[in-house]
Amino acid sequence: MTIAFIIVILAIAGSIVFFSIKPKKKRRTDSIYTDALNAMIRNDRKTALSLLRDVVRHDSNHVDAYLQLGNILRETHPQQALKIHQSLTVRPNLSKTMKIDIHQALALDYQLLGRLPLAKRETEQILKIERRNLIATEFLLSIAVSERNWTEASTYAKVVQRITNTQDKQQLAQFQVYEGMDKLEQGDRNGARSSFKKALKIAPDFGEPNRHLGDLLEDERDLVKAIEHWEKYATLSPNGAKGVFNKIETALFDLGRFGEVENFYRRILEKDPANLEALSKLANVMEEKGDRQTGLELVDNALARNESSLHIRLMKLKLSLTLKPPHELAHQIDTLRTLIAEIEKEH
Repeated sequence: MTIAFIIVILAIAGSIVFFSIKPKKKRRTDSIYTDALNAMIRNDRKTALSLLRDVVRHDSNHVDAYLQLGNILRETHPQQALKIHQSLTVRPNLSKTMKIDIHQALALDYQLLGRLPLAKRETEQILKIERRNLIATEFLLSIAVSERNWTEASTYAKVVQRITNTQDKQQLAQFQVYEGMDKLEQGDRNGARSSFKKALKIAPDFGEPNRHLGDLLEDERDLVKAIEHWEKYATLSPNGAKGVFNKIETALFDLGRFGEVENFYRRILEKDPANLEALSKLANVMEEKGDRQTGLELVDNALARNESSLHIRLMKLKLSLTLKPPHELAHQIDTLRTLIAEIEKEH
C-alpha cells in the first residue's frame, strides 16, 4: 500500500467524519437559536439570553445569535451591547441584510447611550447600503425632531412620504410652524413670520399658522389682519378655537366693532354647530344685548343634540333666571345635580 493511497483513504475518512459531525452541530445550534427567538417573542428575556449564549459558545460564527444577544442586553447593559455589535462589523462575508441589521442595532445602542451624532452616522450607513430604507429614514426623522432641526425633519419627512407613497402636507407645515416658534423665542420676528407664511403656503387648510400670525399682528397693533387670521384658525381648528375667542372679542371692541361679535359666532356655528364654546359665547352676547330669549333658544337647540352637557345646562339656567318661574328653575337644578352625581359615580 503506497503512501499516496493511504493519504487518499485518510482524506476520504476525514471528509466522512466532518460531514457527519458538522451538520449535527449546526442542527443543534439552529434548534437552540430557534428556541431563543421563541423566548424573545414570549418576552422571556432570561431564557433567551441563556439560549443565545449557548449558541455562541457552540458556534462563534453565528452572527445572528450575537446580534440578538446584543439587542437583548441593550436594555440593561447598553455599553456591553455596543461592544458586541461593534465586533460584528469586522466579520467577513456579511450579507447586505445583515450589514443593515448591525448598523441599525448600533444606532439604537448609541441612541440609548445619548450619543446621537454616532446614532445618525450608523443610520446614514444604512442609507448608503439601501437608499430607500424606511426604518432608517424614520429613525433619522425622529432624531431631527428631538434635536429641533426642522429643516432636516422636513427633508426626512418628505423621503418617508415618498417611500410610503403618502402625502401629508400638514406634517411638513407643522415643521415650519415649529421653526417659526423657535425663531420667535430667539427674538427673530421676521424669521418667524416667514416660517408661518411658508407653513400656510404648504398647507393652506392648516389652522395653526393663522393663530401665530394673528398673535404677531396683534403685537404690532394690526388688529384688522389679526382678526382675519384668528377667524381662519377658529374655522380650521374647531378644537382649539376657544383659545382665540376672547382675543377676537377684545380686538373688535378696541376697533369699535363689538357689534360684529354676534355675526362672528354665528359664522363659527354655521360651520361647526357642535361648538359649545361658540354657542356659550353667542348666548352671552345675546344676553348682553338684552335678548335672553334668543340666547335661550340657542341653548335649547344645543341641548337637543347633547342632553348630558353640564356646560349647556348651566348656560340655560343662567339665561332662565329672569325668564322662567321658580319651579322650572328648581327642576333645572335637580337635573344638574343628577348629572353631577352620575359623573362623580363614574370617577
